[in-house]
Order: sequence, then structure tokens, then C-alpha cells
Amino acid sequence: MNKKLFFRYQAQTTPNPIGMEISHAEGSYIFDINNKKYLDFVAGISACSLGHKNHVVLEAIKIQLDKYLHVMVYGEYIQKPSAELTQLIAKLTPPNIVKTYLTNSGTEAIDGALKLARRYTGRSEIIAANRAYHGNTFGALSVMGFEERKSSFRPLLPDIRFINYNSEKNLSKITSKTAAVILETIQGGAGFIEPKNNFLNMVKKRCDEVGALLILDEIQPGFGRTGKLFGFENYNCCPDIIVFGKGLGGGMPIGGFSSSAEIMNSLSFEPKLGHITTFGGHPVIAAAALATLKEITNSNLIKESLKKEMLIREKLKHKLIQEIRGKGLMLCLIFKKSDIANKLIIKAQAKGLILFWLLYEPKAVRITPPLTISMKEINEGCNIILNILDQVNIEC
Repeated sequence: MNKKLFFRYQAQTTPNPIGMEISHAEGSYIFDINNKKYLDFVAGISACSLGHKNHVVLEAIKIQLDKYLHVMVYGEYIQKPSAELTQLIAKLTPPNIVKTYLTNSGTEAIDGALKLARRYTGRSEIIAANRAYHGNTFGALSVMGFEERKSSFRPLLPDIRFINYNSEKNLSKITSKTAAVILETIQGGAGFIEPKNNFLNMVKKRCDEVGALLILDEIQPGFGRTGKLFGFENYNCCPDIIVFGKGLGGGMPIGGFSSSAEIMNSLSFEPKLGHITTFGGHPVIAAAALATLKEITNSNLIKESLKKEMLIREKLKHKLIQEIRGKGLMLCLIFKKSDIANKLIIKAQAKGLILFWLLYEPKAVRITPPLTISMKEINEGCNIILNILDQVNIEC
């Protein structure tokens, strides 16, 4: 019955969605309506940091449910969960990051960060990276570096320029006309491309020289996934604006952007209400996020993500795997042909393992499990992958 409803009434994003009907989820597993369990190596595209139905997150939600839900648009009433969440974010970020604007999603936070950069600098030009992905609202779409996915929706925001990620030669394109450079700390959709040769710091230095701001998109690498709380900490770079989402919510929808008090305050005047949202900072969502962030930072999950990465790299050695990219539990397998990636993802689901594609790199397979996944579960999933690849190798 639900399958008919899904295809008849719910808008689809592809001609052939996976269409698995979910019964429940717990820990590192998702269960379908036939009670078949699937080991989750994707975590809702890096969103379920603490796995499914985490008791710490659920308890925080239940406590807040008994107090109040939505009471007023963002920024007008003092609500304890959002106030404490933004305080904790300030404590955990570099000294220049003091204030946070909470939103409903990462892509909304990207739009807010772009507005903030233009408002603070008084400039209009935004520089992004080729093959970048920052979301799908019009602002985020405008700084997407993949024409095939945005050409149908033009015209987009004006004054957007693009550089190549990891290209020192392109830094001269950042000028006194530039309001901000926006980069993913690790390029996600392009194939988990890490910054090389001090690239992020070279961009920051150039931004400082011309009076531009550096915005780093931490929506995928943020909150412990790369062995640090934020991905940029791996590269000793401190941005002017941090954008985040996904992993902070513990499975609940959240996003946000953080900056200095001086920069962030520019959204409060000329005009007033420079950026507004009804449900941003929702008390139930903020309570879940606060519990998630405390659990991540008060446990060994961040350090363990590097040990788990080592296990995955040690286990997944196969002649069909050309490379494993990424850091911590933000990894992807790279194959010679996209057909191999497709077969692996489809066959893995049939065998009870959830894998997924990346947006722009058809030869890649995403491995971004919950931070709470056990070593035993990693071994289980990797064995499934290796068995499938052995079969695919024979077929090839």
C-alpha cells in the first residue's frame, strides 16, 4: 500500500528510486517491512552520526517535547536548547568563531552564508570551485561547479566565478571585487577530494590580502567524521565563516553558519531582519543536536573514526578497487569503470549492505557509516563488498 502512495503522491527525484520500504532502524541497521536487516554504510548521507534511534538523542527529544515545540520565529525568543547549542559550538570552534545562525538544512545555511559575505563586504562577487556541491536552493545551486545539474534552472545568481580546487594558479582570480570564496573542506560530490599542498591556507592568505572572506562548507566532513571535529582542523586552516549541517542533528534536520560577532551582526541592521527563518533553531531539533554534539565530543568517537578508517583500508584491498579516497569515515571506493560501482551498490543491497553513489563521480562508491559503527560491523560490511567484487571480477 505505501509503495503505491510513494510512487503516486510523493515527488520523485530520479526515474528509478531505490524504493525500499522501511519498517524501523536501530544502531547500524535499517530494517525493511519484511524485517530484513541492512547494515548501513551510508548513514543517511553522513547525517546519522550516532546511528539510528540513539538513546541519548531520543531522550533529549522526549524531554524537550514535554516542554514546548515551536513558539516564535528564529531569534526573537530565548529558547534554552538553541542558546546552549550555539554556546557549545562557539567553545568548540576557533576563537574568531563566536556566533551561529541556526537553519533547517545545510543548503539553507549556504544561502545564509553567501548573503552574509555580500552584506559584510559590500561586494557581490562569489568565487566557488569547479565540481563543487553545496546544495540545491538557488544560492547553493549558483555556486555548484557542475553545469549539467544546474543548466536547466538558469538564470541563477550573478557574479559567480569558478576556480579549480587545489589550483594555486587560480588564486589570482580572487581580487578586491571578491566578497567571498566558498569551498568544501573536502570536495564531496567530486569524489572526496582532499586539499593538497596547503591549498586552503593559500586561499585564506589571498582572501586576507584582498579583503575577501573564506567560507568553508563542513556539511559533509563536519562533526567528527574525519578524525577531527571539523574537517578544516586537519589542514590547519581557520575560515571566516563555517557552514554545517547533516551530522550535527543526530538524524534530525539542521544546518547553520558561524562567524565572528562583527561579521554576523551585519545581518541585524541595514536592513533589520537581514536573514530570517521560521523554524531555524527549532527547540526539539536544537535539543537533539546539542545531545549529539555532546556525545561526539565527550566520547572517543572522533579518535575511533581514524582507527575505523584504517580497518576499512586494510580490509578493502581488491584488484578492482583502484583507490580509497577521503579521511576517517568519509571514504569512497574508486573503480576503473562506473559499471563496477553500480553493480556493487545494487548487489550489496540484495545482500543486506547499504552503499550509495556520489553525485559527480560515477566510478565512486560512498562509505560513510555512523561514527558509532563497531569494528565487527565494519568487518561484516567489508566482507560483503569483497565477496561481491570477487563475483563481479569473474563476470568481467
